[in-house]
Amino acid sequence: MKDLIINEEKKQNAVLVGLITPEQNEEKVHDYLDELAFLAETAGIVPGKRFIQRLEIPNSVTFVGAGKLQEIKEYVTNENNNIDTIIFDDELSPRQIRNIEKELKIQIMDRTGLILDIFAMRAKTAHAKAQVELAQYQYLLPRLTRMWTHLERQYGGGGTIMRGPGETQLETDRRIILDKISRLKKELKNIDMQKSVQRKNRGKLVRVALVGYTNVGKSTLMNLLSKSDVFAEDKLFATLDTTVRKVTIENLPFLLSDTVGFIRKLPTDLIESFKSTLDEVREADILIHMVDISHPAFEEQMEVVEKTLFDIDNTEKPTIIVFNKIDAFTHVPQNSYDLTPKKRENYTLDELKQTWMGKLKENCVFISAKEKENIEELKSILYKKVREIHITRFPYNDFLYPDPEE
Repeated sequence: MKDLIINEEKKQNAVLVGLITPEQNEEKVHDYLDELAFLAETAGIVPGKRFIQRLEIPNSVTFVGAGKLQEIKEYVTNENNNIDTIIFDDELSPRQIRNIEKELKIQIMDRTGLILDIFAMRAKTAHAKAQVELAQYQYLLPRLTRMWTHLERQYGGGGTIMRGPGETQLETDRRIILDKISRLKKELKNIDMQKSVQRKNRGKLVRVALVGYTNVGKSTLMNLLSKSDVFAEDKLFATLDTTVRKVTIENLPFLLSDTVGFIRKLPTDLIESFKSTLDEVREADILIHMVDISHPAFEEQMEVVEKTLFDIDNTEKPTIIVFNKIDAFTHVPQNSYDLTPKKRENYTLDELKQTWMGKLKENCVFISAKEKENIEELKSILYKKVREIHITRFPYNDFLYPDPEE
């Protein structure tokens, strides 16, 4: 873990490590490692071989057992494999990092560190950069070792910091980081105050927030509804800064915000650092929860989002669940014969609609933002929900927005 930010110019090769435990079965581990591989690719790392071990609990010293660690060591030390990094799917303790690095003598990363690196690469505005930097230093603080001597050179402005009597390099680095954390918190507090004033100046217009797991298509839908050009691509965390646009559906105006995507095992420090960004969720009147229905684990992704939303703001808000990417489903002819055992991941879209989703009725819609399929149906549902709130705030002009059911 010698670099906080991955060098984008040189592609690194990595192996991935995950554990099968009573809390996560083999199927889940493979799904998590698929996601970890996608995270690695987003960060410019080439994911390769995967090492999986079954344990009751992670080894407190080296995360994996001694035999598995030796197996990993033999693979990564083989020059023919050209491995630069080992990425673990769970957050490692400072002790585990030190012991693994001592044994393998190679760069070690965990899921949290990888996510922080991606956020650092994605941050474009001063606000986002400060948020990410704060989360990085909070993550780094308990993991300091003697290798962090470069922090003294990085300390801004007036040159290096002098050590006090008897102060070790580690203590100096720790003091530097604590100073940086204090400065960043003050900086973000000032930005939060400015953002709060901006939100108050938006008036009484109804606020709608797009929320969801990362890479489910929020920015693509934002572009469709607002006719804008918000950055969107098929990579994790393409959007960090909240974008707010004024949208009008059938003459009815409201504010639509696109928020940062959530992910499993999202670092707590990152959620705290992005507090002001997530204030858009707290102050929203309506939530649009976007879901990638083509993903095999979309229900678990929904649970992750719902839990994170509860942690941010445990008040219930009107929510429209938008099941996106229906274009990814293969349409099976009615007369075709499939003799393979029916599994959850083999359900057709029509079969999925007959499950618990059918009870959601008008609170959900199935779309393809990419193919612009069923967007008008979504607009109709959104119009109705926005109108219900809008006419309570502006009762004198409710005649401008007819009730679609009358």
